[in-house]
Amino acid sequence: MTTLVLVALVTTVIAFLLTAGETALQRVTLRRVEQLLDEGRSGARALLRISADPAPYLAVAAFVRVAAEAATAVMVTVAVDVLTDSHLQTALVAIAIMSVLTFVVVGVSPRTLGRQHTESVALVAAPVVRLLRLFLGPVAKLLVVFGNAVTPGRGYTEGPFATETELRELVDLAGESSVIEDDEREMIHSIFELGDTVAREVMVPRPDLVTIKAEKVLRQAMSLLLRSGFSRVPVVGEDTDDVLGMLYFKDVARAVNSRAASADAVPVTEVMRPVQRIPEMKRVDDLLKEMQQGRQHVAVVIDEYGGTAGLITIEDIVEEIVGEITDEYDRDSVEVEEVVDEDGTTRTRVPANLPVDDLAEMFDVEIETEDVDSVGGLLATAIGMVPIQGAVGEFAGLELTAERMAGRRRRVATVLVRRVPEPEAIDDGHDDEADEDDGSDRAAATRRGEGHEAEAVRPRDRDRPRHRDRDRDRHDDEVSTRVR
Repeated sequence: MTTLVLVALVTTVIAFLLTAGETALQRVTLRRVEQLLDEGRSGARALLRISADPAPYLAVAAFVRVAAEAATAVMVTVAVDVLTDSHLQTALVAIAIMSVLTFVVVGVSPRTLGRQHTESVALVAAPVVRLLRLFLGPVAKLLVVFGNAVTPGRGYTEGPFATETELRELVDLAGESSVIEDDEREMIHSIFELGDTVAREVMVPRPDLVTIKAEKVLRQAMSLLLRSGFSRVPVVGEDTDDVLGMLYFKDVARAVNSRAASADAVPVTEVMRPVQRIPEMKRVDDLLKEMQQGRQHVAVVIDEYGGTAGLITIEDIVEEIVGEITDEYDRDSVEVEEVVDEDGTTRTRVPANLPVDDLAEMFDVEIETEDVDSVGGLLATAIGMVPIQGAVGEFAGLELTAERMAGRRRRVATVLVRRVPEPEAIDDGHDDEADEDDGSDRAAATRRGEGHEAEAVRPRDRDRPRHRDRDRDRHDDEVSTRVR
């Protein structure tokens, strides 16, 4: 009887220590272990080996712990059987004792100890667990293989430890316990999701691209970069699918400063840089590593037909983790207000995301469009291209002017709106048909841009091949827009 009780106590203590050790080994980080090794702490070297590949060590610890619990259950049952008169009483008493021991002594208490004193417990447990693996490692590995064989699904080669789902649950638990802030929890979840995110989901889509044609000169490039607010612009040949390279603001500024006299003659192709091309289904975590290794900040995204689908930068990937990045010039909100120009012209400032219906109600006009929902989209439709600061277009009797750019992607933030002034009727003796022809020419001339280097990019059906001979994208010398 005494021997049975002593064996039960010993096995219970073993299970207690192994449970605490498992908890501590799962919680300690590799970076902290390296610091402990630098400090010369006892057991740090063994702990470093375990932290580098914890799964097989945890499997051995779990195997020995379960064996100790089983031994305790057997000893308790045999000891109780000596004191009782029937097998039913033995079973009930043994179940009651083992329930308390398993839940309190082997469950709650050691796990709490492992969490409260993670480093100390891990340093003590590491040499013991490492020694156990030397003798029992093959047995534990064989049992893991057997467990995977009888379990539906593929299973885990090293045992079911530290899966992504468990880590996510730990992060949520830490957030609920106020161990980490809500924004930190969201960032950690974003890192997990980064491996499942592809470039197509993060890129700047083709309709939002601002490009410059290869025959443009440095002076025109500097004008475009300053007005658009972008620091990098793709250089294209025949159309947007023909991306030749990437133009950097610092390269253009350096070239214009050193060759000011020839800035109107040097083409942008002389200062453009090579650009990386990637498929649109490439995972962004792999792309981030490649861009870091190749010291590339931007890449052109290619669709399944070989055409340009969009553009992706390191900042786009970082925003997937930390959220939208804004600069010190961005405003939180824009109020609708009246502004008066220097020449006395009164216009209405509205946010670019103002719904078209609200604009129509504000000016008591009828705006018929099914393709866009906002004032910014209405301006893009009016000028047939991506608007930049100063771009002007007319739609439904309203003059729309892009006033301010904002955000890292330099999109139009505010638009100035006014009614198009009624032209005065002048009888110059010409017939009506001639007047109509002249008016059409004047209207076309009014909308024609002077010096707008940005390409007119229109959305197209992404599910059909793009052919250059049928490409409807128009460049700066073909668009209808006016830039102030």
